[in-house]
Amino acid sequence: MQAHDFSYEIIFVDDGSTDDSWQIIDDLARKDSSVKAIKFRRNHGKSAGLYVAFEAAQGDVVITMDADLQDSPEEIPELYNMIKKQGFHLVSGYKEKRYDPLSKTIPTKLFNWATRKMSGIELKDFNCGLKAYDHKVIKTIEVYGEMHRYIPVLAKWAGFDKIGQKVVKHQERKYGVTKFGMERFINGFLDLFTVMFISKFRKKPMHLFGFFGVLYFVLGFGIAAYLAYAKLMWQAYNMTDRPLFYFGILAMIVGAQLFLTGFIAELIARSNSERNHYIIEDRLNKDS
Repeated sequence: MQAHDFSYEIIFVDDGSTDDSWQIIDDLARKDSSVKAIKFRRNHGKSAGLYVAFEAAQGDVVITMDADLQDSPEEIPELYNMIKKQGFHLVSGYKEKRYDPLSKTIPTKLFNWATRKMSGIELKDFNCGLKAYDHKVIKTIEVYGEMHRYIPVLAKWAGFDKIGQKVVKHQERKYGVTKFGMERFINGFLDLFTVMFISKFRKKPMHLFGFFGVLYFVLGFGIAAYLAYAKLMWQAYNMTDRPLFYFGILAMIVGAQLFLTGFIAELIARSNSERNHYIIEDRLNKDS
């Protein structure tokens, strides 16, 4: 940072560490006024850590790094230039050569492929901890739950669609152990569906639930109408003796429930206090 004459701040987030991390951070802060820190009383997860750090950050460009020393600070100047000089809203690191075990790299490749297909964002590594942001991005998006994996998706949804990537060096892990497991892999895909649903139907849930509700109801009604017509015309069987009758009734019930779900969700969305929260890029002739 000093070699490139950057003004900077370093924000550490201690996510409920049980070792002496906070004492080390405290010692650093006493020696260097650019060091700031936030300590959680208990572990809340990476998304919570990013949320409070984004809230506290004051710089024009914000760069995130994990604490396991697998990312290299030497990447910072180029990431900074891609934001400030090339105009990217967000730049994600891409580890071309990884030092992680196959139990992590194979699920990660599958996860990244699925995210690319569903989001339309051509990034090779969505979950790389080394990222750079224009400050407008971090002050606009809200990271919660396990949504840190999908910050590029949240950024695109918020209108920050100039998203790039940069090949970064990846080093062998020296400290700590990975917490990646099957549970996180499964939760990652569930979170992806959540992000895609919120981004498309947050303000208009009826468009999803209502569509499938009407579709199922019409299908069930069509089955019931066909059976009634066949009964009246041919008198060949009892309607309730055919399995198709019960499929028709089930389809109408499911359709009505989906439609009502969409209607209730629409009422909730419209009564939400943030229903008119729009992202404004700039204003002209604004009052002082």
